[in-house]
Amino acid sequence: MARSDRLLRLLQALRTLPSPVTATRLAEETEVSVRTIYRDIDSLRAAGATIDGATGFGYHLVEDMALPPQMFSRIEIEALVLGLEEVKHVGDPELARAAEAVFSKITAMLPERLQLQAAHAVNGIYRPTAPAAPSIDMAALRSACWQEEAVTIRYTDEKGRTSEREIWPLSITYLDKALILIAKCCSRNAFRRFRVDRIGELRPTGRSFRPHRVALLRAFVAEAKAEQPRQPSTLEGN
Repeated sequence: MARSDRLLRLLQALRTLPSPVTATRLAEETEVSVRTIYRDIDSLRAAGATIDGATGFGYHLVEDMALPPQMFSRIEIEALVLGLEEVKHVGDPELARAAEAVFSKITAMLPERLQLQAAHAVNGIYRPTAPAAPSIDMAALRSACWQEEAVTIRYTDEKGRTSEREIWPLSITYLDKALILIAKCCSRNAFRRFRVDRIGELRPTGRSFRPHRVALLRAFVAEAKAEQPRQPSTLEGN
């Protein structure tokens, strides 16, 4: 592992593990020797990180040099915590882990008073049921959206009819009871809203639709607004 990658992993461990955290625990988390942890702690300190503690007592990250100093108001902290909690409730495991990492990175740079406010936020999320779980790899779907790559899907509608089609994935939308993929269906040359839990298979095609995504999203929004006075459009296959 490259030294820079190793130092970033150590920094993230200091952000996320309960402090004070011992060198032994840090070594387990980052998969290096305790002797390496001692050297890397010194390197992080030399780079500007303020790390309290010493050999045998454990370490505590006081000030994170990797993030610029910022200040949030109390209501901004509440909004931040609430938003990340929502992601953890409705997102897939990878997205939930990302929300945890974002929270730890942001709170690590806050003064102790604001860290306490973040840890004891008064707003919270309660959802007795989560959206239907997808059967496809959500990381692959997100990557297709990011990379603007056409994919082939196998889709089953509410009547059990299965079809295979090539689509241009544009956006993933989280509703109360369903996860929706907004896409352009190439076979029908029209925008469609697919329930992600009804996508049985997703295969990348290697064909790019870049740089059409932004224009297509604008066209979709315009189409959706035009539909509003009429009966709301249904999902693909409902």
